[in-house]
Amino acid sequence: MKGELMKTYIAYFDETGDDGVTINSSDHFILTSLYMPAESWQQNFEKMRILRRELKDKYGFHVSEEMHTKHFLTDKNPYREYHWSKETKQDIIKAFTLTIAKMDLKIVNVIIDKKKFKDNNYHVLENALKYNIQRIENDSDGQWNYLVITDEGRIAPMRKTARAIRAFNPIQSKYLPGFVNHPISNMIEDIMEKNSSESYFIQICDFVSFFVHLYFKIEIRKEELPKRVGTVIDNLFVKRVMVTLKEAKKLNLKANETNMYGLVIYPK
Repeated sequence: MKGELMKTYIAYFDETGDDGVTINSSDHFILTSLYMPAESWQQNFEKMRILRRELKDKYGFHVSEEMHTKHFLTDKNPYREYHWSKETKQDIIKAFTLTIAKMDLKIVNVIIDKKKFKDNNYHVLENALKYNIQRIENDSDGQWNYLVITDEGRIAPMRKTARAIRAFNPIQSKYLPGFVNHPISNMIEDIMEKNSSESYFIQICDFVSFFVHLYFKIEIRKEELPKRVGTVIDNLFVKRVMVTLKEAKKLNLKANETNMYGLVIYPK
């Protein structure tokens, strides 16, 4: 890249579940990122803006209303006030999925399975962030740098982690026993935060993250869908969302080549 201006990408993050390790915490935590070339931002934004106008015209879904997928599928307010049928909700989810599939972006999903560790000192959020940024860094391969924007609420530990892996980022060596240090070098600036209600792209992370959560429950845990979700969609619907994103090449499958959707699951 010498003599050339390096491209810049923008990465957005959001999560499903909580990063606690108490008896009242969720039993897994998912951190989803999506990233795109800066020059694709406007056209991606426009695709979502057009979709939101169409959903307003067709179903009355207010353009400025945040899409919070868990609340949408469990009929929490403000969505309950719309009195949508099950079929309408399915149509809205399909429309979101197909719009994401048309965007120029890539997605990484990291799952921390809290049933797999006994140590209550395990840093759930910090490890999820580290594993996710490592995948974006690997994909950049020194060809572009990237800026990270996350939903509000967890900025202090995320910034601390991002700063730390700029200096020390141990990776399992492919050739020698033990680890080698591969500091993160292509991330620019500190992680920045933005309210999810003001960002289509954080809302997309939330959307994908929640469907990965549902897929993890039904396919990996072999559990039932949450009851209220199960009144709107079934297992096949969840799988179709995942397949659509995969076939549209939106999922970074290199994030974990042993998983058909590239899902990164820790601890191993």
